[in-house]
Amino acid sequence: MKLIIINGPNLNLLGSREPGIYGTSSFEEYFAGLKAKYPQIELSYYQSNVEGELITKIQEVGFDHDGIILNAAAYTHTSVGIGDAVKAVETPVVEVHISNTFAREEFRHQSHISAGAKGVILGFGLQSYDLAIQSFLDS
Repeated sequence: MKLIIINGPNLNLLGSREPGIYGTSSFEEYFAGLKAKYPQIELSYYQSNVEGELITKIQEVGFDHDGIILNAAAYTHTSVGIGDAVKAVETPVVEVHISNTFAREEFRHQSHISAGAKGVILGFGLQSYDLAIQSFLDS
């Protein structure tokens, strides 16, 4: 099985950014643990703060991977382009969020990705990624 985690803007700052919301571990530390936990999965990771780069990556992997785990971060709420990219590819996408976006500002209650996603997981901290991986293993 071949899965990729794609993270959007500011998620490169995990571990130092708003630790009360996002925790104190960097994503790279967490990702190393995921790779160790799931050695049977070819698991890769990509992060960008640039909307167009995220769209390009979705298009690049969207026809030859078994799954995409996408945390588009703030672009979730603003990017019609990322939502369209998710709908345009064959690879199923699970939308994830570390925080419960519905417990935050009103503008975070809207997602341009959810309509094209296989499912949405939010509010479980970094464990949201683990739950997304399990959703691909169980399907």
